[in-house]
This record gives sequence, C-alpha cells and structure tokens, in this order.
Amino acid sequence: MSWIQARLHARKEQVDALENALLATGALSVTLMDDADQPILEPELGTTPLWDHTLLLGLYDASTDAEQLPQQLQQAYQAEGGEQLPTCKIEILEDKDWVRAWMDDYKAMPFGQRLWVCPSWQQPPEPDAVNLMLDPGLAFGTGTHPTTALCLSYLDGAVQGGEHILDYGCGSGILGMAALLLGANFMTGTDIDPQALEATAENARRNHIDAQRYQVYLPEQTPALQADITVANILAGPLRQLAGDIARLTRPGGLLALSGILAEQAEDVRASYQPWFDMDEPRLLDGWALLSGRKHQES
Repeated sequence: MSWIQARLHARKEQVDALENALLATGALSVTLMDDADQPILEPELGTTPLWDHTLLLGLYDASTDAEQLPQQLQQAYQAEGGEQLPTCKIEILEDKDWVRAWMDDYKAMPFGQRLWVCPSWQQPPEPDAVNLMLDPGLAFGTGTHPTTALCLSYLDGAVQGGEHILDYGCGSGILGMAALLLGANFMTGTDIDPQALEATAENARRNHIDAQRYQVYLPEQTPALQADITVANILAGPLRQLAGDIARLTRPGGLLALSGILAEQAEDVRASYQPWFDMDEPRLLDGWALLSGRKHQES
C-alpha cells in the first residue's frame, strides 16, 4: 500500500493553523520536525516548544486526490485564519517494512576492551566477550548515541567486580545491565517513567540476569543506599539539580559517571559536583561529554 504525504515548510507562528488544516483535509497523522537544524534541549516542564522553522509532514491514505490536495489545504488554512499556504510538496510514499529495514541496519557494537552490545535477533560476533543482548526497540537506550557510548566505555574500564551500581535514569537498563555482566554484584535502577522500569526488567530477563541481582524504582521510592559506582545519563539541567541527591546515594570513595551533557555544558555540571567529588577532565565524543570523578572520603 502506498501513501500520500504533504510536506509544508512553515514558520513557528504558522504551525497550529497548518496542523489543523492538514487534519481537516484528512491527514491520518501530522509530524513536526526541525527544518533548520535548531536543537531544542531541556525544555521546561509542561511546555512544548517549537522550532523557528518547522517542517510539517501530513500523511494521507493512498486514495487521496494528490492533485487537489494543495488547493484543499489552501482553503483549510485560510479557514484557520492563515493567508498564503507556505511551500508545499506532495509526494507518494511506497510502503516498506520499516521495522525490518531498521533491524537490518542495527549491528553489534564494541565498547572498551570487554563489552559488546548486540541486538537480540543477531548472533554475537565475539561469543567469548561480555555480550549484552538488547532489544533496542523496547525503550530509551541502544548504545548508538554518543552519551550512551561514553558511559558504556567508562563502565568497561571501571567495573572490577563485586560493585553495587546505581543507574540513575536507567531507561532501558543498558548501563546497569552492562555493569552486571561485567562483574558488578548488584544494580539499583531508578527512572521517572514506569515503562523504563519494565524495559529494564525485560532486558535483564533477556540476558539471563537473576532477579535477585537488581531492583528498579521510581525516584521517590528509591531506598537509601551507598553505591560503589553511580552512572547517570540524563540531561545537564536535571544533573545539576540532582547533584546533592546523587552524592548522597554514592559511598565515600565511590565512582561517578555523568553524561547527557553537551561539551559546552560540561564545566557548569562539573562545578555542581565538586563539593562532593574530585572531578576528572571531561571525556568528549561528537560534541557530547562524560564527566567522571571519585567521591571525597570524608563526604
């Protein structure tokens, strides 16, 4: 089955009216995308910020009259208070098994000296390595993003065996599960999204990790603990706000790794943790930073 797609290049103030026009003319879905390489990082809670230049994609059933659609969109846009319809392109999309295509492209990846992250539908390329089998479609963490890659490489070198790991903002559980496979004794995971807790448990089962070796919690339910290694791959703003909580949950002498931080944000985040930790110089990858350190013995 084919689909008809309308592409509209809009300014921020046009978006609401254009979205309504797309839906009024029968669009089955409307997607908003950045049209000028303008990232929006860490929006305030409860807000949905838009890009100054936004690309709207309206997807229609194949039976839609593609020749008449621009005129219909113009009329619907005017009914919403708009004037001249912005640049619009109508195209035919051939049907494709997008899930299968994505699965074919996703390959096993090495991190550090010991660890591989492997999609669950493939055989590990290094059977004798530490292989974390992951279903990347499940939730939130695959290893492909530089921030996750930085954390995994850090854990490959930091985990010596027997540690208690705190994965703060665990997502799919990729960091905590990797630490357990590398030899850590126990992992505590916390996340604000209940789906993340389910994803972590599912990935633990997939990797045959005993349920006695990990626990996952919502943040307000996380028990008092003293982690040997704390990892948090979230965002710079929350990391600054959580500095005291993360320090409290890390034992004196314990290790810390923070990511989800742009390179230009690294010094501000680093300063937030220096009251409790001796912080190392940032590790950088593709414009992202990992901050590591060791908690003061007297803290």
